[in-house]
Formats: sequence, structure tokens, C-alpha cells
Amino acid sequence: MPGSGRFYRLGLRAGFAALVLASPLAGCVGVLEPRGPVGASERLILFDSLAIMLAIVVPVVAATLGVAWWFRASNTRAAYWPDWAFSGRLELIVWAIPALVITFLGGIAWFGSQALDPFRPLGAKPVEVEVVSLDWRWLFIYPDAGVATINQLAIPVGTPVHFKLTSNGVMNSFFVPQLGGQIYTMAGMTSQLSLQADAPGSYSGLSANFSGDGFSDMRFEVRALSPDDFAKWIADAKANTTRLDTAAYGELARQSRDAAPRIYGAIDGALFDAIVNGQAPPAQGPAANAPGGGS
Repeated sequence: MPGSGRFYRLGLRAGFAALVLASPLAGCVGVLEPRGPVGASERLILFDSLAIMLAIVVPVVAATLGVAWWFRASNTRAAYWPDWAFSGRLELIVWAIPALVITFLGGIAWFGSQALDPFRPLGAKPVEVEVVSLDWRWLFIYPDAGVATINQLAIPVGTPVHFKLTSNGVMNSFFVPQLGGQIYTMAGMTSQLSLQADAPGSYSGLSANFSGDGFSDMRFEVRALSPDDFAKWIADAKANTTRLDTAAYGELARQSRDAAPRIYGAIDGALFDAIVNGQAPPAQGPAANAPGGGS
């Protein structure tokens, strides 16, 4: 069929162009597919802000192309005003539209920040989890259940989870893209965050702040379980004979790229406060003459 090859090549080019344009969004899949109320609210803020900006960007781009086409050298119908200098109406439009955009975006940011205050509880009685960022792994302590884990976080579906977070050394950042919320962890202080999963599943968590050689390995699994499965998970965890005390924490405080999940069936209830107050074994810090750092 005449011309079919040409259309096929055009289709391939269009498809390739679409892939190139969409590639920056590849890392945003988690953010754009929320599985909790906080993540859904953050996606709504993102889409609202995008819509407001597109309402300005699209007409401006179209007007730029239209002006360039209309005032081309070959168009004898285009007006030529070499002495034009000022228009009050045009000045009003030029300044009013950006002012409205800033007002709308500022309003969305203000109300969104108030509604998504990480210190604000989500409602029902939450599950308490204490989080410590280590070099280079995550420690999760369940103070009410008396268990702890490394690089594995289990939470019940439909129940808020209240996190208290700190660091044993360098500043880090706790982030579960599909549940929403990114918050920093710093030594000697605690930050707070409330999240909730609305659907069972396995979600990826990570460190969103560079913290050294093993930063890329600071990933953990978030398992959203039904209430019954979560209760069973707690019972199974308690059956583990390994205890997280000051001595065991001292081993964890050493730099390591061992990202294997680990469960402790018993904990020292005062350990988290000791870490925050600097009374627990400190972070190892970079080793002298060891460019690779840790084990």
C-alpha cells in the first residue's frame, strides 16, 4: 500500500518520542500510585499544582507559536507598529495572571501543609513504631509489642502507624513513596510521621538522603498485612529468641552493607530513648584509610 511504510516510520518515531518524554516519570510510579490517605492527598496536591501551571504554560506556548507564525516576514496582513511602547490592558494581564498563579499555588501549598502535618495523628489509635537510621540500614522497634526488625516493616492495613524517628549518626531521610511522607532523621532529636496503608501488599521503602558509601543499600520492605495476619506476625516475631539490647545495638551501630532482614523477639524498652539521648553506643563513623567503609 503506497505510503504505508512512511506512516509506519512516523508511528515508530512518535512512539520513541513518547517513551523519551515519559522516561522522567519512571521513578515517580510509586508516588503516582498511592496506597494510603497521606499518599493520595500528596498526589492530589501534585495534580492540582500541575493543572494550575499547565493553565498558564499551554496558552503561553501556543501564543508564542501563534505570534511567531502571524508576524512572519511573508505575512503582509500583519500590522507593523514600530512606535508602539505601552498598553495598560496588556500590563494588567501580564502582571495579574502570574499573581493569580502564585496565589493559587501558595494556597494549595499552605492548606496542604497544614492538612499533612507529619505530627498530626490520622485518627484512630495508632500502632507505635520507633525508627533508627543506621549506617546503612533501618532499625524498627515496636515498643508496645516488644519486638524489633532490621530492614523489614510490618503494619496492619487500615490502621494508622505513628513513627518516632531518629538517627544514630548522619542525617538521613525516611521515605515510603506509595504511602506518602518523607521526613528526615537526625541524631539527638526525634521527628514524627503518621502513615496508613489502605490495601494489603508489599511496598518499597528507602533512604532519600545521601549518607555515605552504603546509601544505595538502605532499602527496606513494608508489608501491609490484614489485622489477623499482623497479629500472627507479631506472635511469630516474639517467638524469636534473639534480644535487642545495648550490646546487640552496639553491633548494629557499626557500618555495614548487610541489608538482610532480621527480627528480634525481645527488646530493651529504654533503648530508643538511650539512642536519642546519646547514651547508646555511637555510630562508627568513617574508618581511616578505608575508602569502601564498613563490611
